[in-house]
Amino acid sequence: QVQLVESGGGLVQAGGSLRLSCVASGSIFSIATMGWYRRDPGKQRELVAYITNDGRTNYVDPVKGRFTISRDNAKNTVYLQMNTLKPEDTAVYYCNAVIRPGPTTPYYDYWGQGTQVTVSS
Repeated sequence: QVQLVESGGGLVQAGGSLRLSCVASGSIFSIATMGWYRRDPGKQRELVAYITNDGRTNYVDPVKGRFTISRDNAKNTVYLQMNTLKPEDTAVYYCNAVIRPGPTTPYYDYWGQGTQVTVSS
């Protein structure tokens, strides 16, 4: 059983910062890509950023230069540092990880339960 648990969401004023964390636990043999997605009410979930197991990163245009994704492989943890937040960043943020539970199993997609980020103007 693999579990992803996010933390760090909350309410912040525009221009402020938040740092999200996501810890993967349980039966984990290896983790490939880890990432963050978000969903506004009434919209589809969209990619925010991802990081590969060798540290390569990718960001969607609206967050480039403001958000930074990082990971600690020893702790099975991924972070999202969000600076200069805008009201349009308001959403539920979800952690995603592509994990191989055992040495002979394939990789599977796992998701956290989501954490609310609200940016007031």
